[in-house]
Amino acid sequence: MRQVQGTHPDCSIVLHFQQLEEECLQRIRSESPSPGQAGQGCPTEWDGLSCWPALPQGQSRAVTCPEILSVFKKPKGLIQRNCTEWGWSPPSPPYHSACQLEMLGSSNDTEAKRGHFVTMKVLYTCGYSTSLAALLLAIGIFCCFRKLHCTRNSIHIHFFTSFILRGTAVFIKDRVLFSDESIDHCTMSTVTCKAAITFFQYSVLANFYWLLVEGLYLQTLLLLTFTCDRSYTWGYVLMGWGVPMVTVGVWVLTRLQYDNHGCWDDYSSVYWWVIKAPILLAIFVNFLIFLNVTRMLAQKIRCPDLSRTHKQQYMRLTKSTLLLIPLFGVHYVVFALFPEHVGVEARLYFELVLGSYQGFLVALLYCFLNGEVQAEIRRNWGTWQRSMESNVFNLATQDFTA
Repeated sequence: MRQVQGTHPDCSIVLHFQQLEEECLQRIRSESPSPGQAGQGCPTEWDGLSCWPALPQGQSRAVTCPEILSVFKKPKGLIQRNCTEWGWSPPSPPYHSACQLEMLGSSNDTEAKRGHFVTMKVLYTCGYSTSLAALLLAIGIFCCFRKLHCTRNSIHIHFFTSFILRGTAVFIKDRVLFSDESIDHCTMSTVTCKAAITFFQYSVLANFYWLLVEGLYLQTLLLLTFTCDRSYTWGYVLMGWGVPMVTVGVWVLTRLQYDNHGCWDDYSSVYWWVIKAPILLAIFVNFLIFLNVTRMLAQKIRCPDLSRTHKQQYMRLTKSTLLLIPLFGVHYVVFALFPEHVGVEARLYFELVLGSYQGFLVALLYCFLNGEVQAEIRRNWGTWQRSMESNVFNLATQDFTA
């Protein structure tokens, strides 16, 4: 099978000119003049954008604007250079004028974009930090209180862990890829950066598949009327952690075999669908679960034989998941319908800035606002206060009797 060189869109222009430069330098090396020919005419020269073939003195040559620049403009101008006794003359007219590039790469635009991305990084760093703290606290609460140990909360802990992995993967990816501004990201291709991207893709997949597990577990509870036991737990674990591992393994082998180029962070590669398709499948199945659970819930609530206690159980178990399924999937489906280069700023804002607070929202809905968790915390707090009061009373009594 033919190898496919996937390239990040932002790097395609840089790599294109690097390839042209290498071809021009090879031509220059092959045309190196002998000592007796030195000084006759102008030798082949690379000026940073175009390769100018050797030319006798007194002649001129014209070239068209580089084709790759047509992604910005539709230039039709010609650039001309003369071979004089002093060598090549400057390009006339200049590239920025002939190729209509006056507005591209201006310092004001560059600084504005730089400031925009710096602000966005600060926002999502705060978001992921907040989410990590909330998720770790929520996991601690579920683990510390014995009465909260159940299959439902065990699945919640796995779900929280997938968010922790996702936030950690973002920090690792930023550290590896963007900590050193002197690194050329367009040509960077190290084992470390590929491992960081692989871990990031695994954490994203695990995140979506544990959301799918949450939906499946909720549907199972409704179908079996709260009689679900631990027999399903291992199946959920295999789905939540195993399916993403197999998918990422296939993706890694595919990239190593057919597209081992760059840091594997290019979404223009056809092999990106190895990751994207399972995510879209999980979101689609979750959407069907969302519709089915809504239908079953409406039927059970309208049932006259259902007690008020059971109705409250149904409402408590479903409200969080019914909110999370559309919240997590809608923006991904919307952006999945468009090419990766469309709506880049909006995509980054939703996936990085707003997405960074999803972990905090999950901890809030499943733990901090959970009535069962609040009741258990209040009960243990009351027990601890009574124990402290009793200890103080006993200590005071001992001092008095002494």
